[in-house]
Amino acid sequence: MYRSKKNGPVHVASINSTHHGKVYQTHLLRRTYRDGNKVKHETLGNISHLPPHIIDLIKGALRGETFIPASEAFNVVRSLPHGHMAAVLGALRKLDMERLLATRPSRQRDLAVAMIVSQVIDPGSELATSRGFRDQTRFTSLGETLDLGLVDEDDLYAGIDWLAMRQQDIEKKLAKRHLSDGSLVLYDVTSTYYTGRHCSLAKFGHNRDRKKGFPQILFGLLCNEEGCPVAVEVFEGNVADPRTLSAQMDKMRRRFGLKRVILVGDRGMITEARIRQELSPVEGLYWISALRGSAIRDLAQKGSIQLSLFDQRDLVEITSPDYPGERLICCRNPLLAAERARKREELLQSTEKELNKIVAATQREKRRLKGKGKIGLCAGRVLYRFKVGKHFKLEITDDGFSYQRASEKIAAEAALDGIYVIRTSVPAGTLDSEETVRRYKDLSAVEQAFRSLKSLDLKVRPIYHRLPNRVRGHILLCMLAYYVIWHMRRWLAPMLFEEEDHDVAEALRKSVVSPAKRSPASERKARTKRTAEGEPAHSFQTLLKDLATIVKNHVQPRLPLTGTDRALEFDVVTIPTILQRRAFDLLGVPLTM
Repeated sequence: MYRSKKNGPVHVASINSTHHGKVYQTHLLRRTYRDGNKVKHETLGNISHLPPHIIDLIKGALRGETFIPASEAFNVVRSLPHGHMAAVLGALRKLDMERLLATRPSRQRDLAVAMIVSQVIDPGSELATSRGFRDQTRFTSLGETLDLGLVDEDDLYAGIDWLAMRQQDIEKKLAKRHLSDGSLVLYDVTSTYYTGRHCSLAKFGHNRDRKKGFPQILFGLLCNEEGCPVAVEVFEGNVADPRTLSAQMDKMRRRFGLKRVILVGDRGMITEARIRQELSPVEGLYWISALRGSAIRDLAQKGSIQLSLFDQRDLVEITSPDYPGERLICCRNPLLAAERARKREELLQSTEKELNKIVAATQREKRRLKGKGKIGLCAGRVLYRFKVGKHFKLEITDDGFSYQRASEKIAAEAALDGIYVIRTSVPAGTLDSEETVRRYKDLSAVEQAFRSLKSLDLKVRPIYHRLPNRVRGHILLCMLAYYVIWHMRRWLAPMLFEEEDHDVAEALRKSVVSPAKRSPASERKARTKRTAEGEPAHSFQTLLKDLATIVKNHVQPRLPLTGTDRALEFDVVTIPTILQRRAFDLLGVPLTM
């Protein structure tokens, strides 16, 4: 303790006084000393004008405390990105997914949870993921939060195998949450390319990824009417889409216990053959699909579809003896008609440009193109490339080539531009015409799921696993990660470039056939790139990156401050910004856990 020259201790005396009902506080620097038997105080100065934190420092110094710069008092041992992990893990726990995976806690369940969270925030291979858990370099504080301890790639492979073994139980619980008797179920199939040749599921088939030379696997996704994923199933890559239907029917009726279901699938999925052989004989199973272009042309030729039907309305329900017991809902979208006409004309012109080159090649003086076979091969390549060969008439000789447009065929096709036909077995008393068309258009929710799974968020491809069961576990893992994302997008919609008010948007739509509209709030958000609160609007991924700037700092005080052999270590989490705090408020999850 500091003492004055008269050997009296110096201290700060804080005195409160009241004047006209107002309280004043005075801070005096005083020396205390003894004069005979009396203790006296000598005021050395008034420091009331100093800031409160400076006064506190003076008080501490006079009490004998030692002060050093903050930068020299602590060591930040490690800083781990934390915010995005806390948001995803919090959302997962809010959805009670831990109990969804397994009722009892276990290390396998913790590993599955960790893999789902890491798949959302930073998709990668099992080797990269395990290194992130071990070195705490990629997946933030996730390993510490779940107390995973030492994790290697073999642990994660075992976790995927464990997840695959529990798939039926997990899907049954999801179906109980989101489906009931009479529910509408959306179903579609996609493929993803496979890197390697060692998996029995990898086959060459219809390539949706445009990856030539790569085999693929097929997987089908079942969603409820809102697009929430419920179940997924993996098939060999060469299986035709309609052949996957029987497995889904068995799953819904036997495993999920649904007696009445409305199945929605596209025209390539619910074909005429599947309707006759698999769907119609099943009691309580209704379906919604669409007619192929060739079937629409047949109806037009027979007079069942006429353009005059659309003079007053863009939607009309008809019947046809070719489709007994079914409802046919004809729709005409003028915007779609204009787009198809524009695209057809562009393809015709591009084809003519290439065919003119062949005409020129048969007329040039040097190295003239000759022979029916060679000329036909060149013309065939052009027609195959632009897919409009049916609209041209070709004349090929040994030393000449000419062509002209098939005007009658073009006109016949143009007459049906913008017309599509929804076919369904659902009674009119259950769903009217407009609602049936709306339910069919809900298939776009499954397409959105595929985009999220394959490119936007989860990057399910390429697949490297060799064992079929492990491939199934990987696809299930990605579906469960999308389940979390689907709910987070809905909760965070006010902050994202997402539609917030679907009812308002639907009310602004002139007809169910016309293109979807956005609500004024969403239009304003898209135009200004700002939310209603004036904050920057985000995509789901950019918001996760913003939350990742919230870090968990592991701090270690320097030993001289403690006077012990081991310093007391502690964690400090970054104070979130207003935007980050709003994200956690919308999610309804805590930042620290």
